[in-house]
Amino acid sequence: MTYRIRAARDSDLKPLYEMAKLTGGGFTNLPPDRTALAAKLERSAAAFARAEDDAGEDKADDLFVLVLENTDTGEVRGTCQIFTHVGQSYPFYSYRLGTLTQHSKELGRTFRADMLGLTTDLEGCSEVGGLFLHPGERAGGLGLLLARSRYLFIAQHRARFADRVLAELRGIIDEAGGSPFWDGLAGRFFGMNFQDADQFNAVQGHQFIADLFPKHPIYTAMLPESARAVIGLPHPSGRAAMRMLENEGFSFENYVDIFDGGPTMIARTNDVRTIRDVQRATVVALDFDGGDASLIASGQLADFRCVYGDVRSCTGGVVISPKSARALEIAEDATVCHVARV
Repeated sequence: MTYRIRAARDSDLKPLYEMAKLTGGGFTNLPPDRTALAAKLERSAAAFARAEDDAGEDKADDLFVLVLENTDTGEVRGTCQIFTHVGQSYPFYSYRLGTLTQHSKELGRTFRADMLGLTTDLEGCSEVGGLFLHPGERAGGLGLLLARSRYLFIAQHRARFADRVLAELRGIIDEAGGSPFWDGLAGRFFGMNFQDADQFNAVQGHQFIADLFPKHPIYTAMLPESARAVIGLPHPSGRAAMRMLENEGFSFENYVDIFDGGPTMIARTNDVRTIRDVQRATVVALDFDGGDASLIASGQLADFRCVYGDVRSCTGGVVISPKSARALEIAEDATVCHVARV
């Protein structure tokens, strides 16, 4: 059985919708809404169709949607997304956790207060997100294939992307589908529960945040303990994703999601391990005679493909298996990029 990453198509709407219904809420980039998902696919198709490979003076606000496909059955079993420059069409809001230190000479005491400040510091960064793997496929490293394929896509189209890249991890969601962080902070200003706000944001965008969110800093000491306790924590299902991001060189720099308080992980794009270590070579032969376990990618834009396979270096290029070549839809003399599967 072979799985590959490829560009999403309009015909992928149904499986994307079915997977979106399995996310359990708080997954803004994959809303269980057919209209919103269709709009994402339309936006992605426009990005794949745009031939220019340079961001230029006006940073493009492109979205690329990729899917994980079982090549034996044609079934779509996972998805991920890449944004070239967030915050170009609408502000990209985050909370930044900071500290205010004050000293009282009379009391002889120093007070340190943690504060959340609404910010658009991360505007213009690239973003990797929207990663979801069908529960029936959570074995064999397919989640890692989805995650790292995004970095190989960036490496193949580096001029389109920013110098920094971020990933927002879903925060703590309770058994009822609510968010302690939302209930303790933003919910008091919006008059709507987390599920409604999350759905509205996924479908309508962020403008309502600019309209209604408090602009002044929030002292965390004024929040209920239930909200304070989850600031910067990933959802239990996202802990593995956080470890994968850390392995790629991402770190938590005190930015959190304004809806659920989940951590935002940030890296310098050229320092992301997969991007830094990628190698390019010509395929000089096809055979099954082993090699190093790798991720292999080929093609530009809508022709991008990525698979697991063995790569063997030789004079003039590399050797890959016929199976990998079929999944990538390439033949001898094609150019591939590859990186070790570790």
